[in-house]
Amino acid sequence: MLEKSIPQSAILALTFTNKAAREMEERVREIAGRPLQALTVSTFHAFGLKILRSEIETLGWRKNFSVYDESDKLEAVKEALRECKMYGGSDVSDIKAVGQIFSKIKTGLLRWEDGVNPALKSVFDEYRHSLKVYNAVDFDDLLALPISLFEQFPGILQKYRDRYRYIMVDEFQDTSHIQYKLMKTLAGRNVCVVGDDDQSIYSWRGANYDNIRQFETDFPGLLEIKLEQNYRSTTTILEAANGVISHNTNRKEKRLWTGKRGGKAIEVRSPDNEGDEADFIAEKIKQIKFREHLRYDDFGILLRANSLMDRIEESLLAENIPYRVSGGTSFFARKEIKDILSYLRLVGNTADDVNLLRIINTPRRGIGKNTVAQISEIARSNRCPLWDAMGRTRYASDTLFQETAKTEIDQFMTLIETQREEILGRKPLSQKVKNLVDAIDYWSHLVSDNSKNEKAARWKFLNIQRLIQSIETWENNPDNFDPTLYPYLNRISLLTRDEGDGDQDAGKVNLMTIHASKGLEFPVVFIAGAEGGLIPHERSLEEDAGSVEEERRLFYVAITRAREKLFITSCRRRRRNQSLVECVPSPFLDEIPPGLVENGADAPEEDVTDAAEFFAKIKSRFR
Repeated sequence: MLEKSIPQSAILALTFTNKAAREMEERVREIAGRPLQALTVSTFHAFGLKILRSEIETLGWRKNFSVYDESDKLEAVKEALRECKMYGGSDVSDIKAVGQIFSKIKTGLLRWEDGVNPALKSVFDEYRHSLKVYNAVDFDDLLALPISLFEQFPGILQKYRDRYRYIMVDEFQDTSHIQYKLMKTLAGRNVCVVGDDDQSIYSWRGANYDNIRQFETDFPGLLEIKLEQNYRSTTTILEAANGVISHNTNRKEKRLWTGKRGGKAIEVRSPDNEGDEADFIAEKIKQIKFREHLRYDDFGILLRANSLMDRIEESLLAENIPYRVSGGTSFFARKEIKDILSYLRLVGNTADDVNLLRIINTPRRGIGKNTVAQISEIARSNRCPLWDAMGRTRYASDTLFQETAKTEIDQFMTLIETQREEILGRKPLSQKVKNLVDAIDYWSHLVSDNSKNEKAARWKFLNIQRLIQSIETWENNPDNFDPTLYPYLNRISLLTRDEGDGDQDAGKVNLMTIHASKGLEFPVVFIAGAEGGLIPHERSLEEDAGSVEEERRLFYVAITRAREKLFITSCRRRRRNQSLVECVPSPFLDEIPPGLVENGADAPEEDVTDAAEFFAKIKSRFR
């Protein structure tokens, strides 16, 4: 396209992960051999964020809005339930479930008339109002608000249509209803999408592989190109994958092939229990690493459920095998940690509106949404930070604030000013952070916020103690010549920015769910827990009898993560809910052509002399 003189600024390439977007951008620059500052290569959500950064004032937000992560969102849902007198003891007080309903409403997967509890409508309205008051959006808004913007303001839509005249979408089978709608709203005729319906495994989060068929309807006369060459796996692994996926009926016909002829047989093992399974995997990794001179990050261990990880982690630790777990919540993304860091950031910079809004009522201190809305309006009209706007009302007699609100604002500002004086003082930072946690009585906040689960409150407070201990370790490091607040905050910003980058995890075995493995590849892969009830997962089949095809696609994705060698384990018995149950192999194992499989019992015995010979050679060098 660039060679045909299409301006780079007219091209929009969309994908699903930041890593994929970076890789795509790097490859384009390498091919083009020149800088491409005007080219837009982005995730869907990052593109939505880019639009909102430019246009959100049209919808009534201020420019420097914040984006709520999942923990922030659940807190806002909880607050909305409280405001509507529906929090605690109610059949709608399962905050996560309510949050999921709100997400489906925003993204068009659910309508109020589809049997949703009508009492939640007022909570939803309160939740949306709260986001606007706090100048925040949630993750779903990054897609929903741009569409709303385009529908309400045709001139803005035309501006973006005129700019992005060529649209490309990667991993199209993973697009959701709302992502498809955003793409279709923007698109003219110059659209190119790439997808594989056999790898559609995210229906539980809204992905709809029928978008491929919908695309054929919405864009008649399209050109279809089949990309059937696989550059990753051996013939053995591909033939196994083809044999499995061919049992799905609702798919576009294709057959992958590879130039990597042959390949080792797939080894299926039947360990007695999950302990034997974990030990086999750890031992096999050490053997193969030693014999074939591989790195630990050349190995992937794939599981259908997070619950299978614990025993495998134990065996990896016992064998001193470094590993990383994909998924889960990062330490610095936990709500309690973010709260304390927000206090520190506000102490360091009172003009930080985002962190001020995060903790202005955490713990709860009577500065409600109406007060925050008034402060925001003063800040907007005076073009000043929220902190300065609060200062204007602190002692003024001609404000609209009630005396109780003015008192609360004064006490909050006094708290921050006192902490600022102390934290920027001479004492060790860790001790000052401990004093801050005590000063805001965060423990009582956790207890009241987790009134039905004191264990959860204790766990969260323990995380804060871990944070304080980590600060103490950092400030006592002899190489740390400036153990004060600002260097610490800079360090945390770098840590959280780099999370998920993967560079720091080089040289570690990859332990992950099959869902998390999509898009990755490893020379050696272990698929653990290939048993009925796990693959396919019984819960998925209970929720939707038709989901067996998606479960089969998931197994297909797991098989095709392997480049050279694939091991599959299926336990004879496994502990579930404190009891030992008999297991049967996954029915998908029977769908692998038999000539490609080598049973563990038939596998050649390991040559125990290898290690002795290796050390004998080393010893001979020193004679």
